[in-house]
Amino acid sequence: MAQVLEFKLPDLGEGLTEAEIVRWMVQVGDVVAIDQPVVEVETAKAMVEVPCPYGGVVTARFGEEGTELPVGAPLLTVAVGGTEPGAPTLDSTGAAPGAEPAAGATGTGRGAAAGTSTDSSPASATGQGSGSAESSGNVLVGYGTGAAPARRRRVRPTQGFGAAPAPSGDAASTPAAGSSPRGAAGTAGTTRAHPAPAAAEPALSAPSSAPAGAAGTASVHGDGPVPVISPLVRRLAREHGLDLRELPGSGPEGLILRGDVENAIRAAGAATPADRAAARPAGQTSAAAAPAAAQPVPSTAAGAASLQPGTESVRSNPLAGSAAAGARIPLRGVRGAVADKLSRSRREIPDATCWVDADATLLMRARTDMNAAGGPKISVIALLARICTAALARFPELNATVDTEAREIVRLDQVHLGFAAQTPRGLVVPVVRDAQARDAESLSAEFARLTESARAGNLSPAELTGGTFTLNNYGVFGVDGSTPILNHPEAAMLGVGRIVDKPWVHQGELAVRKVVQLALTFDHRVCDGGTAGGFLRYVADCVEQPAVLLRTL
Repeated sequence: MAQVLEFKLPDLGEGLTEAEIVRWMVQVGDVVAIDQPVVEVETAKAMVEVPCPYGGVVTARFGEEGTELPVGAPLLTVAVGGTEPGAPTLDSTGAAPGAEPAAGATGTGRGAAAGTSTDSSPASATGQGSGSAESSGNVLVGYGTGAAPARRRRVRPTQGFGAAPAPSGDAASTPAAGSSPRGAAGTAGTTRAHPAPAAAEPALSAPSSAPAGAAGTASVHGDGPVPVISPLVRRLAREHGLDLRELPGSGPEGLILRGDVENAIRAAGAATPADRAAARPAGQTSAAAAPAAAQPVPSTAAGAASLQPGTESVRSNPLAGSAAAGARIPLRGVRGAVADKLSRSRREIPDATCWVDADATLLMRARTDMNAAGGPKISVIALLARICTAALARFPELNATVDTEAREIVRLDQVHLGFAAQTPRGLVVPVVRDAQARDAESLSAEFARLTESARAGNLSPAELTGGTFTLNNYGVFGVDGSTPILNHPEAAMLGVGRIVDKPWVHQGELAVRKVVQLALTFDHRVCDGGTAGGFLRYVADCVEQPAVLLRTL
């Protein structure tokens, strides 16, 4: 007998908690093979094709293109096992011909077909439970799931929000004959169970900024756990003073998504002063609740005077009550990931920058001679990368990271060299693995491959993470210098400006030479200025006299 299994958005790794559906690759009614890609999603790291671990007929899809789903949300359902001898043939809804559809079934929603399993079903949650169900046990073919995971562990079913506990002694909770001995418990490689919901959040001391009209109503989620999976959603709500218990969720089973919080923030910002005053608890006043014309503007001569207890600063957000304050662009995807990482870098790393001008005439001449000799072309960034790896061998303090919890500096053996690349999706930093073991030709080829993949948007998370040092060539934008923010948790970054003809004193005479500005931004916790200056001076010497590099190799 056919069984309908639910495939959920898997954990794509690197701490990613959501993904946006870019393109569906299958339709309802299509027959899919095991590990066939069914949807293309965009994460904060890259575009990823997600394969389905089940083979059968697609009975439902969840989410239109452009929809953002959290990890663990349903992607689609697949009817498997319908091709066995004597098994009924399934139609496009996953039900046998002539079978009555479930009440309210639409063919596209959750539980659309008769027999569709729900989250409370162990078979749905793990993809196991029936001996006839075919599954690879893999959830992401593109990153090495062609073989079964080397290590498996049992996962205890958790009673998350909206999921009814399986009845004791239910047949679904007992492995069928011939099924996996793991039974309903499943494996870590085949499912992502909903995390146990956090306890109900305490009431905020400040009034909730829920949408206008929500004030005074009963809590949407009562005193139970708030249905939120993403920690980013919780942080966003906390930063804007929203009580998640008062927000209705638009996700599956009332799950609160980032869009729900953003809508509430916009609604709170567009609310009139009277609405905000009405939403306040009795006895609490605010200067913002008074008419705008009656609000006093603090004198600049007097400075920022202390406000009376229980009042708010009238200058906290002068555009909060304006509906035409400007376009609002959500910080999500690559832009959001960059914002989070750079903000963390500025908070945690005490960085400093030193710079020097260097005569790159001989380096450019050497590159021209190398390319004229035939063979693969050598890029300028590959030569600079080769110089950086040699410099890091002499100054290993800069190829390091800081373990803040252990209060230790961790010096790294391999140089995984990141380089900043501007793409249509935003700024990304692909990583060249084991750069210290590559020559100029190998580095040129790897830079070219990663740059092409970055512009196409199909870099894997592994190719975008794990860097130990970054080379930032902002000279391609036509600028000479910059003070870049470190790529957390790295300890150093070399910035390279444009190489341009400038007047330069060469051998005691004024001449026109090709000059470049080099800037080193470093984590002052891992070294002092002497080390950073020594590194930068060595790099500049190699740029000015490439023979220096040959002598030190």
